[in-house]
Amino acid sequence: MLEIKNNTNKYQIIDFTWPNGYYSDGLHAGLRKVKKDMGWIYSEIPAQAAGTYTTNQFQAAPTKLTKQTINQDHQLQAIIMNSAIANSCTGHQGELDALATQKLTAAKLGISPELVGVASTGLIGENLPMDIIKNGINQLELTDNTNVTSAVLTTDKHTKTISVQLNIDDKIVTISGFCKGSGMIHPKMATMLGFVMTDANIQDGLLQQILNTEVDSTFNQITVDGDTSTNDMVVTMANGMANNQELTTDSQDYPKFVSAFHEVLSQLAQDIAEDGEGSTKLVEVNVHNAASHSDGQKVAKAIVGSNLVKSAIFGEDPNWGRIVAAIGQTDATVDIEHTFIWLNGLSLVEDSHAADYSEEEMKQSLSNNKITIDVDLNSGSESGQAWGCDLTYNYVRINATYKS
Repeated sequence: MLEIKNNTNKYQIIDFTWPNGYYSDGLHAGLRKVKKDMGWIYSEIPAQAAGTYTTNQFQAAPTKLTKQTINQDHQLQAIIMNSAIANSCTGHQGELDALATQKLTAAKLGISPELVGVASTGLIGENLPMDIIKNGINQLELTDNTNVTSAVLTTDKHTKTISVQLNIDDKIVTISGFCKGSGMIHPKMATMLGFVMTDANIQDGLLQQILNTEVDSTFNQITVDGDTSTNDMVVTMANGMANNQELTTDSQDYPKFVSAFHEVLSQLAQDIAEDGEGSTKLVEVNVHNAASHSDGQKVAKAIVGSNLVKSAIFGEDPNWGRIVAAIGQTDATVDIEHTFIWLNGLSLVEDSHAADYSEEEMKQSLSNNKITIDVDLNSGSESGQAWGCDLTYNYVRINATYKS
């Protein structure tokens, strides 16, 4: 167990576990050849719910349905998901299939359809084989296993999970999250599904506020390939079964909870960036002394999103001109005569000129699995952060044969 300290806020990262009152399952229903392809998450009681959704104009039927469902009463009790068929660009039939999936799940669990969210990922443009969907739902059980965390994966190389615990009013509160995402990843949501469950008791409406803020600084600060998809969402549920006093913005422990919630989303976001399709390296960019937080975030995203920067990192080539070019393409305020860049702590650029560095040492540093780029814009006191990965030959191979 690792204790993380954030100023006066303390929480612990623990082995992945479900918070009080949550159950799940995942299985191979037959939508895919071999891998698990369906799963669900369920709360004993209706939970406060919040969501953020893809900005792609071709928003998929299950994504729209879940958004509508949450917006009704900001409550969910279950989420059903599949990782093979996106049910996107499928017209009216796709909407009917999403509704049918919602109703079948509700009937199996004995709850109202208005308490069921629906999530899908996979191929765009294909209709759901509803006989397989129905059979899969009938086979799902309420267990404490973690099969659902692998049932949501597509081209991901591994599951992405995290659990954090903290003490609120002498009650142990757990926040657990899992997600999928590897390709079609870019800021403002991407081909990723994220689910965060907590047993915290939170004031009505506050969960959406927290999620919006934290998604902006985590999931919206990653990029793999610059593409956004049609099905993406992050949904969080809070069932209150930790029995802590209701958290409000005035609560003494509110900053502690937000800090722990941020940790969950931040780690999941970094896991997606690290697991980018074909990637070999996680890239973290930290921008310092920006004129505004917006400028810092903008510059960080521009660097991790540059295909030239990503290619140089894959080739272990310290071509800092590509980083400077990426910064200059933004409209951020930059002191163009006094910009500084470091790579894994090694000085690369000083006062907008090449630093006196060892090519051999720099190339050796670029062989690491994680590359950290620090940039000083010398224009203020704000900061920004983003994550991405390198661009490899394998990315093209994976996406050239995705459907076949």
